[in-house]
Amino acid sequence: MDQRDEQEFAEYFARRLDAVRSTAYLLCGDWHRADDLAQIAFVALHRRWRKIRDRAALDAYVRRTLVRAVIDESRRPWRRERSVDDIPEPPAAAQPQKGLDDLVVTRETLLEGLRQVPPRQRAVLVLRYFEGLDVAATAEALKCSEGNVKSQTARGLAALRAALGAEVSTHGRS
Repeated sequence: MDQRDEQEFAEYFARRLDAVRSTAYLLCGDWHRADDLAQIAFVALHRRWRKIRDRAALDAYVRRTLVRAVIDESRRPWRRERSVDDIPEPPAAAQPQKGLDDLVVTRETLLEGLRQVPPRQRAVLVLRYFEGLDVAATAEALKCSEGNVKSQTARGLAALRAALGAEVSTHGRS
């Protein structure tokens, strides 16, 4: 890469690092892994920088690379195991039903729920509801059909509802 390309890449990297890292965190739920995944996405972009003609598509390229890295990483055997410090207490049967506002009091509760959603469905939920992409843009980012995005969205929301134990509002998105 020549000096001009390196400068353009450095500017893009500086401008987008925080957003890519935040998206990676929402996808994987761990800041250290999010850093690694963001790095994977930017290294892939750096390798292809000279070949990318449409600079307006850089965000889409990085997003797609990031989602693929998250899914690939989740398939590795050591990622399936989780250690915990304490065994969780079983829920008390006599507790009154809580509303979603009570269940999602903190961001951590929602993120823990997202961690329980399968990676592909989590990717669709993050792209649709965090990144604000519509069905067509999400399908393009994931290189799948719009119908697949809709079904993955429905399944992902159902999995998130089950993880949170309550209704999850989608604010009218389809």
